[in-house]
Amino acid sequence: MSKPPSTAEVATRMLAAYHGGDMATVLALGESVAQAGDADDTVLLLLGAAQQSQFKLDDALASFRRLVDRRPDVAEYWNNLAVVARQLDDLPTAEHALRQALSLAPQEAQIHYNLGLLYAQQQRWLQAREALLEAVQLVPAFIDARLQAAYACHVCGDNSGEQAMLDGAEAWPPQPVEQALILATMLATQGCLPDAFAALDKAVLPEGEQAQVARWRLAARRAALHERNNRIEQAQAELAGLPLEMLETLPAVNQALRSEGLSAHAAVAARLGDSTGAATLSQRILDTAQEHDVRANAAFALAAALAKQGQHQQAWRAAEMAHEVQLATARDIVPELLAEGSRPLAMTAHGVSHREHDGWRTLDGPRKQDSPVFVVGFPRSGTTLLEQMLDAHPDFRSMDERAFVYELTERMNLAGQPYPAGLANLSQGEADQLRAIYRQLAAKVVPGLGAHRLVDKNPLNMLCLPMIARLFPEARIILCLRHPCDVLLSCFMQPFRSPAFMVMCSSLQRLAEGYVQAFEHWFGNVEVLAPRVLEWRYESVVERFDEQVSRLGQFLELADASPMARFAEHARAKGYISTPSYAQVTEGIHRKAVNRWHAYRDMFEPVLPILQPMMERLGYDA
Repeated sequence: MSKPPSTAEVATRMLAAYHGGDMATVLALGESVAQAGDADDTVLLLLGAAQQSQFKLDDALASFRRLVDRRPDVAEYWNNLAVVARQLDDLPTAEHALRQALSLAPQEAQIHYNLGLLYAQQQRWLQAREALLEAVQLVPAFIDARLQAAYACHVCGDNSGEQAMLDGAEAWPPQPVEQALILATMLATQGCLPDAFAALDKAVLPEGEQAQVARWRLAARRAALHERNNRIEQAQAELAGLPLEMLETLPAVNQALRSEGLSAHAAVAARLGDSTGAATLSQRILDTAQEHDVRANAAFALAAALAKQGQHQQAWRAAEMAHEVQLATARDIVPELLAEGSRPLAMTAHGVSHREHDGWRTLDGPRKQDSPVFVVGFPRSGTTLLEQMLDAHPDFRSMDERAFVYELTERMNLAGQPYPAGLANLSQGEADQLRAIYRQLAAKVVPGLGAHRLVDKNPLNMLCLPMIARLFPEARIILCLRHPCDVLLSCFMQPFRSPAFMVMCSSLQRLAEGYVQAFEHWFGNVEVLAPRVLEWRYESVVERFDEQVSRLGQFLELADASPMARFAEHARAKGYISTPSYAQVTEGIHRKAVNRWHAYRDMFEPVLPILQPMMERLGYDA
């Protein structure tokens, strides 16, 4: 009778089988020894890994529990336990295990990464962002961590962090489908459309029956990107392989595909003028989807479709539903902004007084020809329309909506020069350095600017007037105006990625207060700084377009302003436009957006007293 193999021999045979991919042998050998009760660490580790790979997760959890009970001083064992616990949706156990692992190995990037994934699964996005960024800091070439960190920054509204994490993403290896979908969405948001489609085309498909599901999900995302970039025919071509009949009959396990496919169909239906179809499809998504972002986007789409049908009460309720869902996300990221008396537009608390301005050191600045043209105003005031008009002129180049001026204020604060008070003592060298940083950031978006004048369109740069005036004192600034109630209605009916804007736009009262604070801040700084400003009133542009184009050309000292009149054609050819107006600006000038708020006047009555003084100052009637 042969002698049974020793535990060490079993471990050796298990290791060879594991490296050979023979998980059945690993399980058979490991389970026989584990049941005998004398398995060593290696046997339990290999057994747990094999059980996990074969989706015997409860067994894997038990194996890894035995390991941590035996060797609570080994971080790897705690990490393995956490990964399986998260797969089983036992999130408290997973978090406890990862905390134990981090206490033993605080410099291990994989543990920070797994903790970030756990927080993301719980939608604890600030903590997810922190953990994932820590993983990247420890191992900068950790691609999976960079991608997930970028997404956490994306959700948290950290645009600069998202851009930093995605730097070089076009050279990343092909990603599994789920990661490729996330990556493509973020790259498209950054305006890198070819890279977004490349990420989808290179996606690594799963094996078996799920490969076809993955192909359909990739097609749905391509359709959504085409629609988002005003390529309706290409979107329709992608959706031809995703018929509604097929999407409607998908089993519950394919809910993600169903939601993505229906959402793309709804967006295309809306673009083709089928508001009834768009509303029906959006409601179907809401009936089954659970994810916050999916539900919020579907509710906003439903609100837009119902509004086009003249069902204003129902549209308002759909928008309220969307905001309720968004607030669940914002509450975790910016809880302080939900407190009584908070200011979602924090910059409105920091202006420049006459006394402070009188103390500014004299500095040299660039000429107007070498300064950007700044397009500012409260969001949804017509800034995208004006940007596309300027970009259609051969003298100008626009860089879409970027927060580069805000980034300069943050850099000042990090350097120990509080903004805006620190502007007074800026040296010539420091001002030149800030301008150089701004130009470097812009050059990444608009390379080869040459003799073209840069257009910096970011509505809330109106809150950064002191920085603009300090660095570009000769710059031309265009303030976009539109009836405050139309502005607020449009903001209320649109999704915004910024958590601060999610909070501010969640109710008309918050919006009205934010609007008034923004303009009080603007007028206070204008009185002190006396910048060169043109007020560009949306209603006047609609009523007297040619006259306003001429007026704009005179303000910018253009020899020929006529190319700006062809903005709609230019916008259709441009591709990605980051703002919610990406579709409207391709339609040309029309009156449909003037006085839309009249249909919702009952909702506005409670906030009109808040808005009334500012409406009068801006020249609008209630």
